[in-house]
Amino acid sequence: IMMLRKYQSQVQYQKKPYLPEYHYGMALKMKLNKEKKTMKKLNTIFFIFLITSSCAQDIESIEYANSITSNDLENLLSVYSSDDFEGRETGQKGDKLAANFLREFYINNQIEPALNTVDYFQPYQLNLPGKMYTRNYTFPKNLRTYDRYAEGKNIVDTQNVAAIIKGSKYPESYIIITGHLDHVGKDGDIVYNGADDNGSGTVSILEIAQAFQIAVNDGKRPKRSIVFLHVSGEEEGLLGSEYYVNNPLYPIKETFANLNLDMIGRTDPTRGYNDEDYIYSIGSDRISKELKKVSEMVNKQTINLKLDYRFDVPNDPNDFYERSDHYNFAKKNIPVIFFFSGTHEDYHGPNDTFDKIRFDLLTKRARLIFHTAWELANMDKELK
Repeated sequence: IMMLRKYQSQVQYQKKPYLPEYHYGMALKMKLNKEKKTMKKLNTIFFIFLITSSCAQDIESIEYANSITSNDLENLLSVYSSDDFEGRETGQKGDKLAANFLREFYINNQIEPALNTVDYFQPYQLNLPGKMYTRNYTFPKNLRTYDRYAEGKNIVDTQNVAAIIKGSKYPESYIIITGHLDHVGKDGDIVYNGADDNGSGTVSILEIAQAFQIAVNDGKRPKRSIVFLHVSGEEEGLLGSEYYVNNPLYPIKETFANLNLDMIGRTDPTRGYNDEDYIYSIGSDRISKELKKVSEMVNKQTINLKLDYRFDVPNDPNDFYERSDHYNFAKKNIPVIFFFSGTHEDYHGPNDTFDKIRFDLLTKRARLIFHTAWELANMDKELK
């Protein structure tokens, strides 16, 4: 680049020699032809430099993305979605077991607790007078859900779980990766394991965090800070993320973007396509048009899944844009992407189990989200 600028400066300000008009014209023509060839060489060198630099960055990202493996995801989810966690209902025993499991992972991987947490926990209370019950639905025909219209008083203690990898250049600019840690509990002896909802998103966040920490250990810290936020109370109405945005651990105005992972471990039987290498992307251009462009560029350069915008429409009858935790960040005007693989016949049912997870697809999706976070975390400019 310095060579190119120096040469351009020399060409611009070099004085003309004294020559008769004809000879001067011929000499100038010969000189310009020579200059064009030289400039072409310099531009070629400059272009090769840019390509090499870009490829180096891609290879660097791929190296750490490949640390996210199907085997690791399986090992984590086999525990997280087991009967021992009792369906992880907010405020119940399984909620506490899940939170402790997440905290232990971050401790073991030497990833710091977020600011103003109590040993990784952001404790809060909820009034949950309602109960979980089974109701009619469209697809599947029945599902277990929380009665949000119940009245009364039933105060429960719960918590969000938050860890951070601090940025090197813009440490006060935060990318928040979210996923809800809770599910719908159990009905008598029947445990609703929630392997896909949202065990799949939860363990993917853990693997993404670990990949970033491996990079940090190699001296490659992201420029922006990355917060790994596991929220409770989602099944009762996005309550954990609502609590966070109203009581943020880091300033909302300094939050660069939110990537939300919810149910990314299976395939949608209603999708109508044979290709399984997809992920639904929702909300990426609602607040920032540039975020969608970044997402598509990163995907094309790395995993190259089908980014499916089927549900990313204003009048989606499913209202998926408003049904997961990114929505509370979007209401605060924070750019968001909701990653989702769709509902299925076991949605909020007792058969949403570990053995149904497509770990081959989950691995690809988790790696793509890591690549996307990597790109955002190392951007020097703001999203527009």
